Amino acid sequence: MRIASIVGVRPQFVKASVVSRELRKKNEEILIHTGQHYDYQMNKLFFEELNIPEPEYHLDIGSGSHGYQTGEMLKKIEEVLIKEKPDLVLTYGDTNSTLAGALAASKLHIKTAHVESGLRSFDKAMPEEINRIVTDHCSDILFCPTENAVENLKNEGITKNVYLTGDVMVDSLLYNRKIAEDKSTILNDLGLQSKGYLVATIHRASNTDNEENLKNIVNAFSELKETIVFPLHPRTDKFLKKYGLYDRLKSSVILIEPLGFFEFIKLMNNAKMILTDSGGVQKEAYVLKVPCITLRENTEWIETVNDEWNVLVGTNKEKIVKMVKEFRPFLEKHRDRFGNGDASKNILLIIDCLKKQEVNL
Repeated sequence: MRIASIVGVRPQFVKASVVSRELRKKNEEILIHTGQHYDYQMNKLFFEELNIPEPEYHLDIGSGSHGYQTGEMLKKIEEVLIKEKPDLVLTYGDTNSTLAGALAASKLHIKTAHVESGLRSFDKAMPEEINRIVTDHCSDILFCPTENAVENLKNEGITKNVYLTGDVMVDSLLYNRKIAEDKSTILNDLGLQSKGYLVATIHRASNTDNEENLKNIVNAFSELKETIVFPLHPRTDKFLKKYGLYDRLKSSVILIEPLGFFEFIKLMNNAKMILTDSGGVQKEAYVLKVPCITLRENTEWIETVNDEWNVLVGTNKEKIVKMVKEFRPFLEKHRDRFGNGDASKNILLIIDCLKKQEVNL
């Protein structure tokens, strides 16, 4: 079977690395990179570290408004799909690359499968939420990471070809965690002791582009008597400069460039706590059994909150400081919510079964 896989950002590279490894055992894969992430630290480095095959197509879209970026991707992905005529298009997650891939395929009447289907934050102010909903309703096969995701789709009337597979990010974390511990020197490089620091990641436009929200987060970090390692997303760096907030960050906040996959896994795995507005990092923190404080009012990974390993604080400075000081989860409430590392194999088994049953694939 000819399968076109569409990726464009860091989390998709990580997910595709484990799925492609299984997929290429029996199928022909055409890897399409939209270029949504184009910085070396967030793009090519991941391909090198994770041994992801070089994309057959690199669309070089780059940055821009949501409409511009999605529109350019839609045009260029369509051209590739018309040329290559794949049997199936595989999309990942909830980015503009995901949406454009699903739309292009569905309009060309090419079957589409969505990895990480059924997630909902129930906040349509988030661009990712719109991308998730539209992609799911365009897709023919829906691979869900959790039981809650399956239920979300059912509530929207989607029940056909919905499969609970587990989460492919867990596959990657479990496969690469020991490699990261052995290979990465990040703790020595930064002079850190295991469980002696916090990790912070901020990248969502609702936090970076909003001066008051970003100021509250910076003030909270500065007030905490903790060492905080803060890898800077390019957007965050831009707005810290724009709002003149660099001077408010204490020397205990260690600002560094975006990290490669192995370095970031090791940094998270050894952290005392993680503060983030990233959906993926919330889940990764849960899998690694690291307490997480989420700088948002909602989450698509509600399981992490229900099990009390993640707490939502928004951008309220007092709440952030209070939770860092007081939040301590209980190990007995931690469960294998996201599978045990065989999601990629499950996905390929399902594709193979559907093909054998000749379910229009």
